[in-house]
Amino acid sequence: MEKTHGKRGEVVTVSVHGLPPLLREGLETFVVPPALKGPRMRRVLSADEGRSGQLVSLEGVGDIDSASRLVGKLLLARVGDLPEGYALHDADVLVGRPVRDVRWGRLGSVVELMRGPANDVWVIDGGPHGEVLLPVVDSVVSELPPEGEILVDAPEGLLGEVGN
Repeated sequence: MEKTHGKRGEVVTVSVHGLPPLLREGLETFVVPPALKGPRMRRVLSADEGRSGQLVSLEGVGDIDSASRLVGKLLLARVGDLPEGYALHDADVLVGRPVRDVRWGRLGSVVELMRGPANDVWVIDGGPHGEVLLPVVDSVVSELPPEGEILVDAPEGLLGEVGN
């Protein structure tokens, strides 16, 4: 948690590892490192996207003093409670994974994730087409297997024309 906000116990959180904001109302989170005494789980009461992170209200945190004790700590959630598709934005899951296009074949491997205002972009390199910037949208990346090669459907014109 980055800082407190207001007097009602709200905190500003920022995502780690390039992930998009994942906190949502009702999500059970765990404060790390935990306090020696007191609750270790905090349910998210509200989470709104702000300019510098998510503005979050947590169960049991109702004043600025309680919120200030959380600054500098992490909020963790169970993987199974995270939104579907979150792994599409997780560099730890993606970097190094091979990518194959349905028409063009092998594109190379994911070497970097770039976060954009509309969607993320995978930087793919090491294949026959050189560096490829692939938008991470449903029509391009429809499924992410837990491991191994990722099959994509690159948009028309991204790699040129078939047969050239």
